[in-house]
Amino acid sequence: MIQVIIRALDILEFVAQHGKEPVQLFRIAEHAGLSQPTTANIVKTLVQKNYLEQLGRKKGYRLGIGSYQLTGNPSYQQDLITAAKECMEELTGQLKETSILAMIRNNKRVVIHLVESDQMLQVRTAMVAEVYNTSTGRLLMAYLSAKELDNLIKTIGIPTKKLWPGADTKAGLDKALKNIRQEEFVQTLSVHHTVGFAVPVYKNKQVIAGLSVFVPESRYTESHKEKISRSIRRASKKITERLEKTE
Repeated sequence: MIQVIIRALDILEFVAQHGKEPVQLFRIAEHAGLSQPTTANIVKTLVQKNYLEQLGRKKGYRLGIGSYQLTGNPSYQQDLITAAKECMEELTGQLKETSILAMIRNNKRVVIHLVESDQMLQVRTAMVAEVYNTSTGRLLMAYLSAKELDNLIKTIGIPTKKLWPGADTKAGLDKALKNIRQEEFVQTLSVHHTVGFAVPVYKNKQVIAGLSVFVPESRYTESHKEKISRSIRRASKKITERLEKTE
């Protein structure tokens, strides 16, 4: 038997036993019977693969979206998804375009819920993507704390000029993120010829997710943009109101 795989599964099972309560590294190491450095290496890999997520250096770890997707368990961020599901279905029905709900996890943009359109030509999006490549990724970056943003930039670097024109320096990136916060809106054109729109979803006055709609460039018009902007903002407001009622 390959011991490192057994250890990794033991760690996942131990963290899973604690539900949403984060488990600190030293407790994981004690349970696994391993040194903290060895445990940290295994945990780091599980975080990179989204099977665990870190809630901060001192807070510890809990199951990540990868664990829920692997088992088909729908309970990841269930309160948020429950509040968003009907609104997203209405949004996709109105626009005839795919909508997604996303968060930043482990320095990646991760889709936690998706409603596909029934168009013959529709946009396909990766469930996990680089932050700079997506409208929701850029949007959510704008609402990170200064410390979170610094850590993300240290990990993934500054975007290239080709990828995000005007944001290829720290000053340019800061300005772009400030504009996003002011407008509460992002529009992107990807190298795959898709136009993405994203707006924030709030809970307790904090941005907790990004709501996005994708349109093939061949189907995009300026009038389409105006309709999407109105509809996506309206849907986001409804989701935020529903989240407030769950408090």
